[in-house]
Amino acid sequence: MARTLSVAAIQASFGEDLGANIAKVEHFVREAAGRGAQVILPSELYQGPYFCVSQEEHWFAHAYPAATHPCVKALEPVAKALGVAIPVSIFEKDGPHYYNSIVMLDADGSQLGVYRKSHIPDGPGYQEKYYFRPGDTGFKVWSTKFGRVGVGICWDQWFPESARAMALQGADVLFYPTAIGSEPQDDELDTREPWRRAMQGHAVSNAIPVVAANRIGVEKVGGHAQAFYGHSFIANQRGDLVEAFGEEEEGVLTHSFDLDVLDQYRAAWGFFRDRRPELYR
Repeated sequence: MARTLSVAAIQASFGEDLGANIAKVEHFVREAAGRGAQVILPSELYQGPYFCVSQEEHWFAHAYPAATHPCVKALEPVAKALGVAIPVSIFEKDGPHYYNSIVMLDADGSQLGVYRKSHIPDGPGYQEKYYFRPGDTGFKVWSTKFGRVGVGICWDQWFPESARAMALQGADVLFYPTAIGSEPQDDELDTREPWRRAMQGHAVSNAIPVVAANRIGVEKVGGHAQAFYGHSFIANQRGDLVEAFGEEEEGVLTHSFDLDVLDQYRAAWGFFRDRRPELYR
């Protein structure tokens, strides 16, 4: 009997209302589950607007401990009722420390653990170093009910080392929740295609499917406006886009993969057979 893994990416806009944002994600999780998805990915920091466009101390009050974060507690019963796994993106408070994190929920609603974003950007429109410490968890791969899931967060997706580290831990699929769009102060810098190509390259080099969920819409935070360009996608183990959105659609993308086919394909290419880590140090 074939082992299959059905995945989904949610693309949506988000605003100031935490409850409304959670309700929107829950709606799309239910839609994705109704279409057969087993692991469903919302976008990065969907609890509110992407606040890292500027440095404003009041946003620290919107962080919560991972285990009791409102987004996590709201989706636990949903995951259990629908029998789906959900990587939940949160603004995490751990004592005096703050992180951009993922809580991985399994299909019974249990928390499998926390991943804290390893690479923290700092530039116009993405001033995350003001808010987040670099993650201290290392890269994570979780054994969910349906398969082994690796999750990186936004800026992590540009680094081949992140994808390779998760692939070496036996991930079946890589998931990247994202918040990315226009570059303030540089109207000519359009990162949409390089953003996709970077992750498609990870798919090729690791012979592994990749799922990316971005947000859409124009958000105004602290006098700054930022347009998020969507283009969420699912790429197969060859890096081909098998499902994709454009810049404006709200909804879910779904696709199924045969895990036995993926294992055979990965072995046949020999990337992991022929690695020379002693030369890479």
